[in-house]
Amino acid sequence: MEKQKNTFRNSLRWWAYSVGGLVLIGAGLSVLGEAIIAKSSGEAWFLVGTFALILVNSGICLVAEAVILRLKK
Repeated sequence: MEKQKNTFRNSLRWWAYSVGGLVLIGAGLSVLGEAIIAKSSGEAWFLVGTFALILVNSGICLVAEAVILRLKK
């Protein structure tokens, strides 16, 4: 019973990491697009671009953690 509970918990963690990572990557790319538009129109873009980089890198880390969890299964 404990092994089944642990397997369910790992599956739930894998699902949360993979979906969360993909959402963060998508959000980061959207914010990056906004930074590019701001730069081309001469507005302040550096902080928006930095935030986009943080989002994309966080998403990549979560997806990598999901892959590690899947390989352990």
